[in-house]
Amino acid sequence: MNRWIDHWDPEDERFWATTGKRVARRNLIFSIFAEHLGFSIWVLWSVVVLNLTNAGFGGEIPFTPSELFWLTAAPNLVGSALRIPYTFAVPRFGGRLWTAISAALLLIPTVTLAALVHFDFVRAQSHDTQFALLLIAASLAGVGGGNFSSSMANISFFYPEKRKGLALGLNAAGGNLGVAVVQLLTPLIIIVGVPYAVAKNPVHPVHLAYAGLMWIPFIIAAVVCAWLFMDSLTMARSDASAYAACLSRGQTWIMSVLYIGTFGSFIGFSFALPLVIKLTFPEFLASHPFIGTYLAGLGFLGALIGSFTRPLGGWLSDRLGGARVTLWVFVLMALFTLLAILGVTQRDFTLFFGAYMVIFALSGAGNGSTYRMIPVIFGALGRRESDDAATALRYKRMGAAVIGIAGAIGAFGGFLIQQVFRVASGEVGAAVASARTLEGKAAAAAAHADWSTSALWVFVGAYVVFGGMTWFFYLRRAGVGARVPSLAHAGV
Repeated sequence: MNRWIDHWDPEDERFWATTGKRVARRNLIFSIFAEHLGFSIWVLWSVVVLNLTNAGFGGEIPFTPSELFWLTAAPNLVGSALRIPYTFAVPRFGGRLWTAISAALLLIPTVTLAALVHFDFVRAQSHDTQFALLLIAASLAGVGGGNFSSSMANISFFYPEKRKGLALGLNAAGGNLGVAVVQLLTPLIIIVGVPYAVAKNPVHPVHLAYAGLMWIPFIIAAVVCAWLFMDSLTMARSDASAYAACLSRGQTWIMSVLYIGTFGSFIGFSFALPLVIKLTFPEFLASHPFIGTYLAGLGFLGALIGSFTRPLGGWLSDRLGGARVTLWVFVLMALFTLLAILGVTQRDFTLFFGAYMVIFALSGAGNGSTYRMIPVIFGALGRRESDDAATALRYKRMGAAVIGIAGAIGAFGGFLIQQVFRVASGEVGAAVASARTLEGKAAAAAAHADWSTSALWVFVGAYVVFGGMTWFFYLRRAGVGARVPSLAHAGV
């Protein structure tokens, strides 16, 4: 069945009203479904690491904070790297076929996880062997991270410029929502059959294999739906020259760095926050064992909020300008990170958690605003060069390529966030490891509970730098002879 569309002109109002809008909406719906599952599998290990001890892993030597952060960082790193080839896959295979293929690849990490935790011989291995096998399985989950770039690049071709902000925001939000869903549902699924009186304790048995098995029917459904209901656009077929051209543009790298601050924060904190809470507020979790059991559910709230604010960021950017929205996002993220630091130093979990929920909301809005900026920037660069249709199409393809490149680099920012937390956790990890009793380990953790403040100060500084870059390149009113040009005149 050939589902290639040769003529596609969404900028033509008549074409859009009679044909384009209906086709674009159908492709958007099934793109969201597949991307949602990709995010779910990508972030699955943020739940798995919290339950390794309950599933019998680690043995007499529990995994250190550094090792646990590596298990959440590995899928982040692999997913970031895959975003570049995944972007190239859409022009090569077409959006329909590649969506089906990328969804089918999600079966690999889910089946591997289920098999790994099902067989007892894995738990019988040494601590180092267990960690190596778990690290490999976690890395395979990175295939879910690549889906985002191919999905966003594909959908960007279906919509006219003035509707891209909301469309890309919805597509991304549907994917981001997978983070919230996996952190809400997976902890509940893996205790199916465990008596409530047992499950409410911090240490309790779990069926960790269910964390992989539960997604398989939905993955198969996504493959079938993509094949039956999606389309591929001939105009989305671009040669390597379009990608090479955008690599030589400074705007590509500026926007990629800004996306580290928005999406890198969203995905990095989505992976790390449950583990950060566990290591930062041991006294709170000890006095609230039910929360300790469903710790991933706390992360769910942040991911849910960030997912819903992403299209809001795109919508606001359509009206106010993406650069203005992005600048305020970074300013407020810096301020609320300062509040999170205050929450740690004052041992106020409510203040810390509330500040992070706002940070998630701001990062989601920033994801939408930065992605809205990309097509506007490259549209302005194209008009600066020429007004002909061929130039406009070339720069439109470059903009789609930048979406993939920025998505990859931004996702790598999530890996960097986890590495900052991992390095900062070294002191508490060493203190806990040196204690010989459970009471001693708890006391050591409490004594070093402010370990995360050093990492949070790094993030404050980064948000200030990102905000300054946004103003300098896209809002600064530079004169004609300025040595460093600004795109403020283009209304970015």
